[in-house]
Amino acid sequence: MEELRMMDLKISSFKAYDVRGRIPDELNEDIVYRIANAMAQFLEAKKIIIGRDIRASSKALSNAAVQGLIDAGVDVIDIGLCGTEGVYFATGDLYACGGIMVTASHNPADYNGLKLVRENSKPISAETGLKDIHFLAEQGDRHLSSCKGSIATKDISTAYIQCLLSFIDCDLLRPLKIVVNPGNGGAGLVIEQLGEHLPIEFIKVHFEADSSFPNGVPNPMIEENRESTATAVIEHKADLGIAWDGDFDRCFFFDEKGEFVEGYYIVSLLAEYFLKKNKGDTVIYDPRLTWNTIDTVNNAGGVAIQSQSGHSFIKQSMRENNAIYGGEMSAHHYFRNFFYCDSGMIPWLVLAEILSTSNERLSSMLDQYRLDFPVSGEINREVKDTVATIENIRSIYNNSALMVDYMDGVSMEFADWRFNVRASNTEPLLRLNVESRGDRALMSSKTTELLSIIEKCG
Repeated sequence: MEELRMMDLKISSFKAYDVRGRIPDELNEDIVYRIANAMAQFLEAKKIIIGRDIRASSKALSNAAVQGLIDAGVDVIDIGLCGTEGVYFATGDLYACGGIMVTASHNPADYNGLKLVRENSKPISAETGLKDIHFLAEQGDRHLSSCKGSIATKDISTAYIQCLLSFIDCDLLRPLKIVVNPGNGGAGLVIEQLGEHLPIEFIKVHFEADSSFPNGVPNPMIEENRESTATAVIEHKADLGIAWDGDFDRCFFFDEKGEFVEGYYIVSLLAEYFLKKNKGDTVIYDPRLTWNTIDTVNNAGGVAIQSQSGHSFIKQSMRENNAIYGGEMSAHHYFRNFFYCDSGMIPWLVLAEILSTSNERLSSMLDQYRLDFPVSGEINREVKDTVATIENIRSIYNNSALMVDYMDGVSMEFADWRFNVRASNTEPLLRLNVESRGDRALMSSKTTELLSIIEKCG
């Protein structure tokens, strides 16, 4: 194996789960070449999948990654424009050694990034190799093979679409009217491809792909980004509204009244659906909001297992327990029959079947969840010291708590309410979630109480 000497370079764009930074200062073609080359060395890879989102910088960064892989002797399969789940699917379906998705998901247009997986679409995070790749990428020595790799393009759309459709019974679907908002168009191509097989009328909002992001950052978690979807649902009297983030590994729902649906409640709907077809199976959930999920899974005869938040932890727990489904309140949904990976397409297909086979509207399906377990919604606050703030909260409530859990930040449970407070893995923020047993006023008052404590520490 030959080596090429370049200058050592400090790279600041490595995060806990992926690589992400501003173009070109924090991420550029040279840095991406180094990272891809280091990934090939770390995995001792022979074949790697690469895909990219619609950002203006993604094609050039994808080309740089391809060159870094080829120089290391890797055969590359380029699947072109896709969502992150396209790389997940292709890596598993084509038995590749790994995959690279060029995307910065919901970040602004002047950002980009890389999501990396290894064989069987297992995530590469800080705990499972990202730190090693970071170290190798910063070194001056490049990993060069005396026998260069090759590049081939492949259209995976037919196999990918058939995989998505395998999660539902298309014959059960009725002609629903659904508002679809890909934000700036990223998910539009897949919606069109799925639509060829479905009796669904799509009302398209912000549907055309546009790398300049004229409709703002593709993040439906931002409240002002929800209005266009909600308005279209009401205007067209739609059965459902859906919006996606930039790389569409997350989807967000609006009921027929145009009201935004907390991802927490979608977890229960999907868990119940899969447990009806897979009696006694396991569902994975995260610690931020738990009671509704546990209650639903228990009532459906399943086994509910808690995992630390974050896709690498959820996927690991899914594999360890061979879980049929895993859900996070942040709108990440994971499926055993999708290489244990998250998808932004499977959830809405399943929900379309649920709506088609039920006499209920989505809002009435959710009413009982909302009544039984009202939630605050995730609240983010900047604080000077997240560790000290969490410890201060713990000390205030410790004596009265019936249960304290340190799996992800700190969760504390009482007779009729509970909360989780944790530091963000990706931003300098403290995240708070509060829920109660059927008492919205209690949930609201405790949320106000906790925010007052947080703000005093801020």
